[in-house]
Amino acid sequence: MISVNEAKSLTEENSLVLEPTEVLLYEATGKIITSDIYSNTDMPPFNQSSMDGYGFRYSDWNHQIPLEIIDEIPAGVFSERKLLPNTAVRIFTGAPVPEGCDTVVMQEKVKVIQNKVYINDELITEGKNVRLQGAQTAKGSIAVTAGTKITAGVAGYLAGLGVEKVSVYRYPKICIITTGKELTPPGQLLKAGKVYECNSYTLNAALREINCEPVTMITADDNEAEITNVIETNLLLCDIIIVSGGVSVGDYDFVAKAFDNCGVKCIFHKVKQKPGKPIYFGKKNNTLVFGLPGNPSALLTCYHEYIFPSIMKMTGHIPQKSDKLILPLASTYSKKEGLTYFLQGKIKGSQVFPFLVQESFQMSSFASADCIIQIDEEVTEVKEGSLVEIHILNQY
Repeated sequence: MISVNEAKSLTEENSLVLEPTEVLLYEATGKIITSDIYSNTDMPPFNQSSMDGYGFRYSDWNHQIPLEIIDEIPAGVFSERKLLPNTAVRIFTGAPVPEGCDTVVMQEKVKVIQNKVYINDELITEGKNVRLQGAQTAKGSIAVTAGTKITAGVAGYLAGLGVEKVSVYRYPKICIITTGKELTPPGQLLKAGKVYECNSYTLNAALREINCEPVTMITADDNEAEITNVIETNLLLCDIIIVSGGVSVGDYDFVAKAFDNCGVKCIFHKVKQKPGKPIYFGKKNNTLVFGLPGNPSALLTCYHEYIFPSIMKMTGHIPQKSDKLILPLASTYSKKEGLTYFLQGKIKGSQVFPFLVQESFQMSSFASADCIIQIDEEVTEVKEGSLVEIHILNQY
């Protein structure tokens, strides 16, 4: 049995960044760009009005003389008329500024009489309300650097530069296998001795929160041959296999044996932690294999502490400082030495509150938790107000 730090280090070492793939910008949300993106155009691509108003030549403007309106230019229309002294154009937001025009006065600052415009803005300066070509982004410059996450802002920026496709790190293909004779699908009648199966729902939701959709979800009986068969089939198809249940050493715990039958190299089995001590991690070729406890709360804890970081590395995400915080514990907590404890908690103000219910089979606390509190194995008591490390949930 190894420590939490050793287990996390081994998991990180064996998680490899996946190869780049080109996807439509519409489909790239949340993914990480693999290489610098250069702009193929100036943005704006022409001198552009930033207001509905009137464009004129500032140097030739006599404050006492009205300007003759010689054209009207809506957005999307290019005018070839050159602006001469003492003339103006009616122009709208986003429209190309014609040759000779260098200033736009907003329409609220003028009076128009018989096709002549009188400017009543004594504070206007040359170049006002004109967006110069390339002012945002120059053609040939780096628009977005490698390692950038595609957010709404990034997607809008790239689309505005005409980018349709981007190279991003591929997301892993993941198989979820749930084992157990006692499991009944939600919606069906619960017979004596049975419980509703929730682990596939938990893992499916956790993966979808990070835009990672499992490629297959399978339920297997507590049978070594059946579990071996489904693992062996999906080792060839997936980057990650997650098996829940049957990972301990009981008479009906066949998962570790099934992994061995499939030629999976065991990297560790059992970690000095609570909950989730029986966790298994292995690898075959480049496919990562996780065996998680069947108890729902232990399963979700192991996902957040081990699988989520692996997926983040595989998809090119760099850990953020905001993923971990140091906060004072709101109440004294005691535990046994020798195991790292992971507690579900809630941040309120500047403190973190551990839930009273921490049993590995109960999900009620996780339904309200926004963080996991880590208390290291050598610690036996954390007094109220002492600082603890917390891992923020759902920060993707």
